Amino acid sequence: MANIYTLSGPDSLTVYWELPARPAARYDVFLDGARRGSTGKTHFTLRGLAPDTSYEIEVRPLGRVRARTEAPKRRLDVTAPPFGAAGDGVTDDTAALQRAFDACGVGDCVYFPAGVYRSGALFGHSDMELYLDRDAVLQGAAEPEAYAPRIRSRFEGTEMECYASLLNFGRLDHAAGPNCRNVRIWGEGTIRGGGYALAWATIQSEKERLWEQLAAMPELVASCENENTIPGRVRGRLINLSNCEQVRIAGLTLADGPSWNLHMIYCRDIVTDHCTFRSEGIWNGDGWDPDSSERCTLFASVFYTQDDSVAIKSGKNPEGNLINRPARQIRVFDCRSAFGHGICIGSEISGGVEDVAVWDCDLAHSQYGLMVKGTPKRGGGVAGLSVRRCTLPRVMVCQVGYNDDGVAGPRPPVFRDFLFEDLTLTGRCLDADEALDGGEGGGFRPCLPIQLEGFDAPGCQLQNAVLRRITFTGGGPESIRLARCQGVTIEDLRCE
Repeated sequence: MANIYTLSGPDSLTVYWELPARPAARYDVFLDGARRGSTGKTHFTLRGLAPDTSYEIEVRPLGRVRARTEAPKRRLDVTAPPFGAAGDGVTDDTAALQRAFDACGVGDCVYFPAGVYRSGALFGHSDMELYLDRDAVLQGAAEPEAYAPRIRSRFEGTEMECYASLLNFGRLDHAAGPNCRNVRIWGEGTIRGGGYALAWATIQSEKERLWEQLAAMPELVASCENENTIPGRVRGRLINLSNCEQVRIAGLTLADGPSWNLHMIYCRDIVTDHCTFRSEGIWNGDGWDPDSSERCTLFASVFYTQDDSVAIKSGKNPEGNLINRPARQIRVFDCRSAFGHGICIGSEISGGVEDVAVWDCDLAHSQYGLMVKGTPKRGGGVAGLSVRRCTLPRVMVCQVGYNDDGVAGPRPPVFRDFLFEDLTLTGRCLDADEALDGGEGGGFRPCLPIQLEGFDAPGCQLQNAVLRRITFTGGGPESIRLARCQGVTIEDLRCE
């Protein structure tokens, strides 16, 4: 029997469950014995419920669970006294919004009515809630100084002083557990960062600050992706969660962070659902990035991201090997990519990645589909990945050469125990840059549907992978590339 999980609101309950080994065609959902609906997905939301009320939910054929809706909360309207945010898109509302954040107690909710609230960095705390109404926009400023002073963070696997993000929760500490708990950020509005303008201004400012150091290490600069890599690492995110637990982010559009949109570092029990992620045209514009974090769940969301829609990470050599905090128990389901790279694990995997499950995702409009990547210097590895009932352009497990500065780890990564089942592979990948430029064919190009590769060192081959019930709509079984693999099982390949 699958575990059934619940998410509570004041007038709704959302249930979700893991895809069973033998999935049902449909799941019937009952509330206190009365049938409320049916779904072929692995989640269902019950609406129009009474607040602060206990209900029994049954999901047939899986089982029953009890859950309670939340009690009503006191609404702290950010436009009302004593806060006084203007919400006109021109006024700097940072101070007013921070007053509302600071005033928010356990029984309160910071409420953003319709309007555009221009702000720099905001800092939250435990036991608080933010709600953005329809047509409410929290708009991040485009000036780097609005996110000063810098805070301890982690970017591309290395801890460093970065500019703060638009929303910041928790304090980074890789040797400790959570220091921020019980946060909800939700509604029908938009949280939008400073985007390209903020990213570019940050990079130029950092280049000026570091110009002597950069000039003194030309070989290191040349080994990076481009000349903006090192100065670009100080960019903040849209939302930064450090050492947080029990956080839910739901219903919102999350857009235009200066780098990644939602970054979770050393966190646990984070749920993101029914969100839209947008970052077209933004370098490193990832959507959802669990980094050395545990029990992170993402579902019912859509991605329009310039870079990875999802990027699962655990640190970079040598620091990531030493900290040794894995990303594990990550669940991604019922998500769709309209634009972007797809779901990626790595390349920062020095702390290890364990127990990742992806199902019911449509990533046909993506560049890589499902990608596991590492460099020979990285160390760590990926163990226990299952990808089921998804549509993808391709499946890639491979070595990459970028972001490879840093002292080598003790050995290359190890990839093992992968299951790819009931997949449709199109063999047509979306070139994000060409699509943005309006290229012929909408940016789609032929690609190899399956590429599985390990590493050269003894014991570092890709180990124990199963490919079962794979349907090719472009290419075919002859389009499978295996290199440095051990124990690969291939069953029931089909061409359409």
